[in-house]
Amino acid sequence: MIKPIFTACLVIFGLSACQSNSHQAEEINLIGNWYVESALSEAVINHSPAEITFAADGKLSGNNSCNQFFGEYEQQENQLTLSPAGSSMMACVDVLMKQEQRVMKAMPLVTNIKTSKSGKLLLKSDEGANLLVLSKKED
Repeated sequence: MIKPIFTACLVIFGLSACQSNSHQAEEINLIGNWYVESALSEAVINHSPAEITFAADGKLSGNNSCNQFFGEYEQQENQLTLSPAGSSMMACVDVLMKQEQRVMKAMPLVTNIKTSKSGKLLLKSDEGANLLVLSKKED
């Protein structure tokens, strides 16, 4: 009597272990400060102040190379929406102004996120293009 019950339990346990959880999305923690390494497939200028901060309350802020910006973001698993709302309006040298334009142009186009094997945060378009590549800022 015990042997058939034990065998049935083993079969049920074995089959339940075969279930796949491949539909679960990768959980990515955005909270914190991130350096912008590239915008619209173009590397940022070395020692540029371009960075993005994701706050726990859904607020977005940072420096887009020349000016400070602010806004909001919404994350659901690997889906991400960035909504920059405004920025300061200081003038800078031309190369930083062009870089700033790329950063600000890329943000509203972001629809999803992924992490690279090296730990970089990849903010992507619907088509899968890397719009922004970020690296975690050590505080």
